[in-house]
Amino acid sequence: MKYVLTGATGFLGANLLYYLQDLGHDVHCIVRKPNFLVENKGATLHTISLTENPADIDKLAKVMDGADGVFHLAGLFDPSPHGRELMTQVHVFGTRALLRAAEIAGVKRFLTCSSSITVGFGDLDSPGNENSPVNIRQTVGVSGALRWYFDTKKQAEEITLGWESMETVVVNPDYILGAFDVKPTSGQMIVTMAKRGIPFYPAGGKCFLGAEDCARAHLAAMEKGRNGERYLLGYHNYSYREILEKMAKITGRRAPILSIPTRAMKLAGRAGQVASRIDKHRFAGLEPMVLLSMQEKRYRSGQKMVDELGIQPEPIEAAIETAYRWFRENGYC
Repeated sequence: MKYVLTGATGFLGANLLYYLQDLGHDVHCIVRKPNFLVENKGATLHTISLTENPADIDKLAKVMDGADGVFHLAGLFDPSPHGRELMTQVHVFGTRALLRAAEIAGVKRFLTCSSSITVGFGDLDSPGNENSPVNIRQTVGVSGALRWYFDTKKQAEEITLGWESMETVVVNPDYILGAFDVKPTSGQMIVTMAKRGIPFYPAGGKCFLGAEDCARAHLAAMEKGRNGERYLLGYHNYSYREILEKMAKITGRRAPILSIPTRAMKLAGRAGQVASRIDKHRFAGLEPMVLLSMQEKRYRSGQKMVDELGIQPEPIEAAIETAYRWFRENGYC
């Protein structure tokens, strides 16, 4: 099969690229700037901007000619002063440009990778699912980077699922752990734990999934996901204390024993706002609403992924071990 993929230079995209290649698929990657995750990896690279410029759409359509499907995984979380503009360009205008190109090329299936931020959450007894409403004020606030991220991801979903000329599906990855997390993003806790340990734990919890399972779920959604549906990609609901204990055991560090007060999280968020102006990627996790979200138990159900896509996730310890090994081999810790 021929697939076109955006976002291959990032964490989730690289995992999907290698999985597709292992299965023998012909993968064409649309990239802004190649990096070591895609260079000399056997995929065909195309440097094309994701804009609605007719010339760029024409270039995209030519790459998509004869493709069996398009995976749109390109995305970013940018807390910088220009973050809203940049996220809008990739998530909204980029999605629409790709859909227009896919329509011109006659592509039959299109998948957009969104985020769990657009899916409601609950507790362990009643976790959120694809139909759970989102309390926007509580989840992302009324302004700031997390709100911009939510708004642009939600728009990308609506554009995708509202496109009538082809079958479309949306996946919503939750907290994913695994190899090829180059920045790192979700794997930063593993890196920090391995380097110096983490004495404190946030009071909340999250829904986790391994990156390899996430890649398998992307392909399953492309192949048999129902047209117009969303699929939450997550499975293991753990408190941050529990997941950090697992990370500590695997990295040989002491598990955290002290809970972080919400007041301390608020202070860290204020410091993060200043620090992100210096290095937006390194301090993206210190965005105030991101930190406050870690004080809540945001649990979700991946049952639809299991029932409809046939994904049976591996234990999260396997993903932590894979990530830790990759970080060590690549000099992160």
